Amino acid sequence: MDKKNALRAGALAAGTTLMMLLMSSPALALTRDDGDDPGTGLSVIETLGLYVVAPLVLFGVIAGLVLVLDKSHESHRVTTRNIKTKPKADAKA
Repeated sequence: MDKKNALRAGALAAGTTLMMLLMSSPALALTRDDGDDPGTGLSVIETLGLYVVAPLVLFGVIAGLVLVLDKSHESHRVTTRNIKTKPKADAKA
């Protein structure tokens, strides 16, 4: 019974994938649509600035703000200076 269900699920997944590929084929067409007016492309520098440098700068600004505006108490932070350990109990047998 399990083999039949697996075969049915595989056929359904294959059919769904095939239908999605067939319906999305116009998205891959090279012909322009009516009214399509693409702008100029980005240069390599503009692309790197937009997709690499800008996110890194944004990450740095957010991380910096979190560090500067951190209002947590020193005693709540886990550091090697404020870890308190209990003395070992004497083993009396």
